Amino acid sequence: MIVTGDAGESYETLYAKHRLEEAGYIGHVVAPVKKMLNLVIHDFEPGWDTYKESPGYKVTADYSFAEVNSDDYDAILLLGGRAPEYLRHNHLLLQLVQDFHTADKWIFSICHGIQILLAAGLAPGKKLTSYEHIRYEVESNGGIYCNTQEAVRDGKIVTGQTWQSHPEFYREVFNCLGTVK
Repeated sequence: MIVTGDAGESYETLYAKHRLEEAGYIGHVVAPVKKMLNLVIHDFEPGWDTYKESPGYKVTADYSFAEVNSDDYDAILLLGGRAPEYLRHNHLLLQLVQDFHTADKWIFSICHGIQILLAAGLAPGKKLTSYEHIRYEVESNGGIYCNTQEAVRDGKIVTGQTWQSHPEFYREVFNCLGTVK
């Protein structure tokens, strides 16, 4: 289950979908509603104190949160971008994330996707990483912020810093999932 929404990170979304399919998995894009999503590109430019945002590709959500069940998936992937700012308030999504946790299934999160994981209450005592400017949120929610690794695994949770962490993050994701299907 690939979770994003409007203003989700374009590169993270397309990379996840294509990389999972390349490995033989079916990656369903799941969002608040089943529709064409407007994704964004976050990148750094000289002179900016933080990343800038530009329009990105569009992708159609395969299902809405109300249409899916955690029992039908091996793992959930929480993507970044600006979408997690509002997705973390969606009670259906938070319940899905908690269901994956309760069922001892894999939970993967990259960049700002960790805001959803934090809102689901899964941070206490966990070693986590994310975009560096979310460190305060991780630590305020009881997580142990790790900034020396691009990807961090703690139990059944794997977190990655940014889309620049894709090689390390997806290496860990596929180690967790086993082998290519």
